[in-house]
Parts: sequence; structure tokens; C-alpha cells
Amino acid sequence: MWKERQKQCLQMKINTSEQTVASDLYPPLMASTNSSPKGTGLQSDLIFEEIGRRIKGVGSQLVKKVNAVFQWDIMNGGKIVAQWTLDLKTGSGEIYPGVSHKPANTVFILSDHDFMELALGKIKPQKAFLIGKVKVKGNILLSHKLEMILKEYAKI
Repeated sequence: MWKERQKQCLQMKINTSEQTVASDLYPPLMASTNSSPKGTGLQSDLIFEEIGRRIKGVGSQLVKKVNAVFQWDIMNGGKIVAQWTLDLKTGSGEIYPGVSHKPANTVFILSDHDFMELALGKIKPQKAFLIGKVKVKGNILLSHKLEMILKEYAKI
């Protein structure tokens, strides 16, 4: 998805209570893994926070172009462990942790690992959908629009 930034990935070790996991993170996203708003410690939290930071200046333009609400349900072991909402329907747009305050036009359901593969460009969104790594509820056509907008504005 964001191949131009994939070259800038760094290898970083994140210590967990049981093992050390090697993860690819972007240089601007190398803040503490404990900085997630809900304390989940998921890698995807860092990506969502960075998207929020990067769209602040262009949010009103995005609202005019997209006019939709997107929600991500991050799964682990068949249970939702985190949810994020990108509201590009009202005001100047916002991204926040949790369930959408308004009915979401599109809901993406995937694991933290699969989200990171998408964000790092290791798998294309269409392929991830076709092989079942990503499930989509709602207007699937908006997901293509979202991909193009994030490439253009978020440049993750």
C-alpha cells in the first residue's frame, strides 16, 4: 500500500513479558509502544495515531472528498482487542480509538499483524480481502477511495 515508505523501515525489538518480537516500524512511529490511548500496546495503534497526526491539516479537504466514516476492528483470537474510527463525514475529520459515534459506512475486520502488513505494503489490500485476511462490512467501494486518500495525504 505504501511502498515508497517501506524502504525507510527500521528493525526494532519490542520486549514483551514472554519473548522478544522483531517488528518493522517507521522512524516517525518509533515512539513508545505504550503510547496507545487504550493501553493495548498494539502496533496498529501507532499507525492510527500517525494517520491522525498527518490528516489534521487536511481534514476538511478529506471530508469534502470522502464523506464517509470508517471503522477498524482489530482482532486477536477471534475477539476484538481494539477499535479505531476515522470520521471523514463531519467537521474537519478526526480519528479516534473506539466504536464509531455515527453509523460507519465501512467496517474493516482484521488482525493487528495483518493491519501492519497492509500498512507496510507487504500485502495489497485487494489480495488481503480475497484471501480472507481482511473482512469488510458495509460499502466496500469506499475502501478503495480510502486507500487512495491515505496514499495521497497520510503518506505512511
